[in-house]
Amino acid sequence: MNDASTGAMQNFRSGGGAPGASDPTAGLVVLYAEGFRAIPPVFVLDKKELVIGREPTVDLPLPVSAVSRRHAELRHDRGQWSVRDLGSRNGTLVDGQRIEEAPLEPLAELRIGDAIFKLVERGALGYGAYHLDGSMESRKARATEHGTALVGGLQMDRIAAAIEQIAPSLLSVIVLGESGTGKEVAARELHDKSGRSGGFCAVNCAALPENLIESELFGYKKGAFSGADRDKVGLVQAAHRGTLLLDEIGDMPLTAQAKLLRVLQAREVVPVGATKPEAVDVRVVAATHRDLTRLQQEGRFRRDLFARLNEFSIVLPPLRDRKEDMLQLVRALLDRHGRPELALSFPFMAGLLHHDWPYNVRELEGAIKRAAALCEGNVLLEEHLPESVQQAIVDYAGAARSPSGRGDAPSQEELIELLREERGNVAAVGRRLGKARMQIHRYMQRYNIEIDDYR
Repeated sequence: MNDASTGAMQNFRSGGGAPGASDPTAGLVVLYAEGFRAIPPVFVLDKKELVIGREPTVDLPLPVSAVSRRHAELRHDRGQWSVRDLGSRNGTLVDGQRIEEAPLEPLAELRIGDAIFKLVERGALGYGAYHLDGSMESRKARATEHGTALVGGLQMDRIAAAIEQIAPSLLSVIVLGESGTGKEVAARELHDKSGRSGGFCAVNCAALPENLIESELFGYKKGAFSGADRDKVGLVQAAHRGTLLLDEIGDMPLTAQAKLLRVLQAREVVPVGATKPEAVDVRVVAATHRDLTRLQQEGRFRRDLFARLNEFSIVLPPLRDRKEDMLQLVRALLDRHGRPELALSFPFMAGLLHHDWPYNVRELEGAIKRAAALCEGNVLLEEHLPESVQQAIVDYAGAARSPSGRGDAPSQEELIELLREERGNVAAVGRRLGKARMQIHRYMQRYNIEIDDYR
């Protein structure tokens, strides 16, 4: 964020260092393993060299099927973690590719037998309290005290606790996150825990025609224009004493931004055709998937409006950065769609974890809804996955065989050019570089590249 941020603002950023940024501990966070209760939620990497395997005497004992007695060695050298297979029977995979030895970047996915992990370089200790099914370690409690609609472990619990703390205040809130990450769920929770007596009103700023934004937001009086045959209450007034969600605020035209700023400053609106203002008591929550800092720099979003809205901010992580929540999400979605009895095969869960989910939980819900409808038995199998998810596995296998595959990262300019040529198709860029799609997302995060700029 820029210098327009207020002192009341607090951020929750996704990525390897997000949870427990003050904790320098690295670790392997469990994403899925059959019988996961028999292993800790995270293996702390507290030495420069560690062996992981089925043998009880190794540094990181892993009593999971398909794991060799001494399966792989993890090593930290010159600020970089790497993994080396120790001649295991079933191999070691990084981001879906079978390796002999390979570097591990932050959030890299490591498969050892029938267990899948992700590497976090900082904040590993915080994950230790949270099991994959949502239960907690003995004598550990969730940060949120009154329950939450946000499904997940460490990262979502901390966000839910922040919402719980800030909800009763009058601070305006910006909720940031990619499409499908649950921005409206977070906004509704802010309202539900606020104690405000009014209702929750949501408006999609991107869906409002520019010439109708003022009348839709602020209402109008009878006779204000042709066709105005009665008074109409605007969306702002409809949220009186409640919460107004301005979804996709980054798409609001500048003219409407100026009028919205006046509403926030004066706490009153002037309907189209009215001669005097009407007082409103509204708690405003704005949400967007766009980079508002960049929009300000480009003159497409008002700095003063941003400062007014950004009294507190929350960043929802993309699903690819919190795959330790996958089991909880799948279970919640199966329950929502009437198939809570279905069991999950390891190939099914592995397929879900391999996919990078560009449209996040919204896309995952579609996949689970489809799988539940197709499943005629009691177990979800790899064949029940959508074609796009199955293709992700094929893509990774293809990347491993690709003659263009290489160990070095592309430069920022090279990656931008490839994204431009492929019109933002991350899978196609991955194939050209011989890299998994997840790795391309990590490169984009490293170089602060917005995928929407190329689609």
